[in-house]
Amino acid sequence: MATSRGEFSSRIGFILAAAGSAVGLGNIWGFPTQTASNGGAAFVLVYLVLAFCLAYPAFMAELLIGRYGQANAVTSLQKMSKNALQKNFAFIVGFGGIICAALILSFYGIIAGWMMSYSLEPILSVIGMADQAQWVIGQSFYANLLFTTAFMFSTIFIIRKGVENGIEKWSKRLMPLMICLLIGLTIYVMTLDGAMKGLGVYLNPDISRVLEPNLLVSALGQAFFSLSLGTSVMVIYGSYISKKENLVTLGAQVTLIDVSIAFLAGLLIIPAMYVAQAQGVAIFAADGSLISGPSMVFTVLPTLFDSMGSIGLFVAFAFFVLMSIAALTSSISMLEGPVSYAVERHNVERKKATTITGIVILLMSFVIISNLSFMLDFVASLATQYGQPIIAMLCCVFVGWIWNRNDILTEIKQGNNDVESSLFWKVWPWYTKFVCPLAIAMVFIHSL
Repeated sequence: MATSRGEFSSRIGFILAAAGSAVGLGNIWGFPTQTASNGGAAFVLVYLVLAFCLAYPAFMAELLIGRYGQANAVTSLQKMSKNALQKNFAFIVGFGGIICAALILSFYGIIAGWMMSYSLEPILSVIGMADQAQWVIGQSFYANLLFTTAFMFSTIFIIRKGVENGIEKWSKRLMPLMICLLIGLTIYVMTLDGAMKGLGVYLNPDISRVLEPNLLVSALGQAFFSLSLGTSVMVIYGSYISKKENLVTLGAQVTLIDVSIAFLAGLLIIPAMYVAQAQGVAIFAADGSLISGPSMVFTVLPTLFDSMGSIGLFVAFAFFVLMSIAALTSSISMLEGPVSYAVERHNVERKKATTITGIVILLMSFVIISNLSFMLDFVASLATQYGQPIIAMLCCVFVGWIWNRNDILTEIKQGNNDVESSLFWKVWPWYTKFVCPLAIAMVFIHSL
């Protein structure tokens, strides 16, 4: 190896890093948007159930693969393999996850750049640079290049520092700041006209809707993909966990934080939508569907902030800083997967591997920017609707069908010696073997 492997120095360091990876723009914005489009509180109820019944077992599978292998995704999976055929299969699954992470980061960096530009716009407005303020949010070709580059180099800066001084250190800083901003904005929005109506929609479920096929599949996908599964991220993060730690508890804590922040984001976004509606902004079409869908963050909310007068500039700044931080905590995990592969499989020095890999992904972003209207949706669909479910399903297949059951038990017992008599061990092995692959396959088939 070109360098010694890093390790999270504390339990809270891993929890915040893994939760940071899970809590990205998909949670802060995607979850509330899905909620608004799928029956409000009914969707929330189904999502909460599926997060623990599906996402948590699959999440545990990826963490176990990583801690057992103590290496990048490819090497960890190959250590579980017993013959040449399985090793080749392991390479396809592991490297597929790395490619998937790179593809996601290539378009994610563009969207994160938009969040950065919208957080800069209020500052420019306050200091009287109105023309420049409009330019930064105009999403022109050159503005996109500038802010995507700025975001990507922020990610490269953190990953170059390594596990303890980079990922862990910055996760400990960014996650508490993000949670404080989220809580502060939620409290403020709750004081505005229309917020209580949105809160009612969010918290009072229509039980008759919980078994609707579209709602079930949407909640299944949101619960699963919110934990960064299928991208090699949790495999590599798992490899940095000490053998002394209780993985069962750690996995549950990360899942709980991820779900809690998604729920908290809903407490902000859904009431904010109804506040905007109370001020005359159109939110829903005649058929009840969202007018702007996922793009509402750049249309409805800026209109809401503008209507607040001078305080709106500060609220807009805080909101888009929140979104930028959420994006950054996810992007550092996505870059770590390809970097760890380059360092460990090809003996490249870490800082060099980080810079080269980051620039290659940035160039991929430039290609997308050059034909944004087509490429952004194409790459997003390729990575999230096709790549993620296939790779995540194959990881569950690896743990359920290829990895020896006794070896799995031995790995889990490190840090949790009594796990064999627990409910987790009585349920999880067969659940991961049969239920998770089937459920993930349902999501994939629906995406087709």
